[in-house]
Amino acid sequence: MRVFRCPFVLVTLCLGGSGLASAATDGARPNILVIMSDDMGYSDVGCYGGEIATPNLDALAANGVRFTQFYNNARCCPTRASLLTGLYPHQAGIGHMMNDRGHDGYRGVLNRQSVTIAEALQPAGYRTYMCGKWHVTRFIDAKADRATWPLGRGFEKFYGTIAGAGNYYDPATLCRQNDVITVANDPEYAPDSYYYTDAISDNAVKYLQQHGTESPEKPFFLYIAYTAAHWPMQAPEKAVAKYKGRFDAGYTEGREARLRRMKESGLIAADSALSPGSDKWDDVKDKAWEARCKEVYAAMIDTMDAGIGRIVGQLKASGQLDKTLILFLQDNGGCAENTGRSANGDAPADLKPLGPDQLQTKTAPPMQTRDGRWVKTGPGVLPGPADTYIAYGRGWANVSNTPFREYKHWTHEGGISTPLIAHWPSGIRPDRAGRFEPQPAHLIDIMATCVALAEADYPTEANGQKIKPREGVSLRPAFNGDPLARTQPIFWEHEGNRAVREGNWKLVAKENQPWELYDIALDRTELNNLAASQPDRVKEMAAKWDAYAARADVLPLGAWHAEDSDKGSFSRERRFSLKAGDRLERSQAPAVVGQPFTLSARFQTSEDQEDGVIVAQGATVHGFALFVKAGRPHFLVRTAAGDAPQIVGPQLTAGEHSVIARIDAQGTLTLDVDGKPAAAPVPGKLLSRMPVDGLEVGRDENKPVGPYESPSAYPGKIESVVIELGGK
Repeated sequence: MRVFRCPFVLVTLCLGGSGLASAATDGARPNILVIMSDDMGYSDVGCYGGEIATPNLDALAANGVRFTQFYNNARCCPTRASLLTGLYPHQAGIGHMMNDRGHDGYRGVLNRQSVTIAEALQPAGYRTYMCGKWHVTRFIDAKADRATWPLGRGFEKFYGTIAGAGNYYDPATLCRQNDVITVANDPEYAPDSYYYTDAISDNAVKYLQQHGTESPEKPFFLYIAYTAAHWPMQAPEKAVAKYKGRFDAGYTEGREARLRRMKESGLIAADSALSPGSDKWDDVKDKAWEARCKEVYAAMIDTMDAGIGRIVGQLKASGQLDKTLILFLQDNGGCAENTGRSANGDAPADLKPLGPDQLQTKTAPPMQTRDGRWVKTGPGVLPGPADTYIAYGRGWANVSNTPFREYKHWTHEGGISTPLIAHWPSGIRPDRAGRFEPQPAHLIDIMATCVALAEADYPTEANGQKIKPREGVSLRPAFNGDPLARTQPIFWEHEGNRAVREGNWKLVAKENQPWELYDIALDRTELNNLAASQPDRVKEMAAKWDAYAARADVLPLGAWHAEDSDKGSFSRERRFSLKAGDRLERSQAPAVVGQPFTLSARFQTSEDQEDGVIVAQGATVHGFALFVKAGRPHFLVRTAAGDAPQIVGPQLTAGEHSVIARIDAQGTLTLDVDGKPAAAPVPGKLLSRMPVDGLEVGRDENKPVGPYESPSAYPGKIESVVIELGGK
């Protein structure tokens, strides 16, 4: 049972929605409900060929329209930037992820030259609500600038997370309105057992109920951004049990069965080919573990669909379903990332439960559960519970993206194709129910659709800033089978992967690779590259892409992975002599990418010495840190989320100590304390990317590199820190 503590909501729940039946929208303008899932493939939903039970989405599709060629931006945050603003992601400031790379297209936060759908619809009389994942700002900690959060960008009510991922049982950066909360101290939501997907659904229902009480005469815009089915694979065991044994046959059988259903339904052409498989089931060593990953993934989607059913049920109970445009889509293709699929080591000895007001600061391992358990990763750890953190891997992502090539990150069809279900009984002709809509469309079209249906004005200026013209076209004609008013091609760029779609033709390339040309009408799976036989078409379409890149803040191409290089803007120094309180920006910090290095520190401890950071460079994905925890020195090198080997020294006595930490050319970690080896060497890896955050001595102010809470300032005296690059 789920209980809301807000008194008037309890009354509404007791009424069962009967008091809301008279609620009506403002004239003919519909309510608008946009639902987006996370890290799912094109064919995962049942009505797009999947075997996972999604009866509520299937029902929306059966009574609405399914777009067969709708596109996202291949990655979570660029997709959200486009959806919210109607611009290409670089124009909104989020060409890559949540870091400022020094160029307007890559600032890592929605800029003020854009407006969100909420900001555009609110002046037209719409109430604006959001539940779920925000992930369009780099300012995510408890002291961050709230102006970059949902309430600062036009939403009146918000329940959800600011960051992009996290534990489903205790999500980090959880907020209600602008208040950072925990699952244990939320004043309004107290379920018997917390699960983030259910929390998103339940709070969305709550907002709909409140709307009927507070402003039934007004239309609403509600944006629901689920994190399902983004890693980690976590779901209640009851939901997982439903899929026990369902995927024991492996990858190939799943792909072939989906392809067959897609052809039978008419979703894809009867002569469509299946792209090559990525992995062989016979090569999988632990098939039970691999199958379990997919079982949990299915349960996550199943649970989300059930929540969507509750939301639709509330619309029906309040008499609003026929008057509400519901759009369902996904933020990118299936995810082939290996987060959590390697072991993260033994648990620290000093784990303690978190208090109700103590924030969960970790979005990925190393981390602990709220009740004090170590979160485990790697083979043999069966995903699902709160103390596991595992992705489902490339083989299952290949199944999710059936029948297409590639995955999240890439601009081939597997990375950018998404279902789009449109349900609106009073706005879509009855004879269109269950029909497919083949016209290509894109995220940029959702803003244009909302503005048109809301009869709102898209501003040219806001808050003293000139607003960039929106890029998309209204989808309303396509709902009823009429042509869209598109006059320009559709464009993509992400991590150097790029594409342009014009009519049936698609030009696409991976980073630093030549253009490929496909006739999508005949070859949606992109298996027959026509670039060599049609050089003039390639040249013409590439020129259009170049013009788009120049005007849409995409350039300089490759700005997204400046972190992968130690050239140009990074320091050329090989030796750094530092003192307590020193801070080096990323461009000034040691260029440790691919480099062995030695870190020498002299500092003092006392009898009642508290723990803290001696020196840290980087954040939760790449970096290193020397810190004292439980009175013992720790040297940790983080090479990926969930991959952070560390070496731990002995208990330090009161007094001055000399600690030398090294990572050699083979990636091995060693630690000397007061001139003696302190522990056996620990295997690791050199940093493959330049850490995003800079270096700090005596604290780690931003996202923490190690298993401590920021800023974890060291209270004792730090005499010196010296870092030297190079060595064997």
